[in-house]
Amino acid sequence: MTKADLIKKVAHEVEISMAKTESVLNAFVDHLTDVLKRGDKFMLPGFGTFHVVRRAARVGFNPQTKTKIKIAARKVPKFRPGSRLRKVISK
Repeated sequence: MTKADLIKKVAHEVEISMAKTESVLNAFVDHLTDVLKRGDKFMLPGFGTFHVVRRAARVGFNPQTKTKIKIAARKVPKFRPGSRLRKVISK
């Protein structure tokens, strides 16, 4: 499903314009991004939790040349599904 597909489906279900639906979706994504940027959790009960974890620096290798390279530490976003989502998906 693409962003356009999601906008179309939600706009139809709640009977508002696609432009307003896109504005709401963009605001949601912007807010989620801001929360994660601060290092906080974003929880949607039943759906899941978005959070940030720190990956330690490590040594990797270039698969083409087999030379070792240093991979810097960094923060990465993670998603942990909620119980309701897990239950629906596992059926």
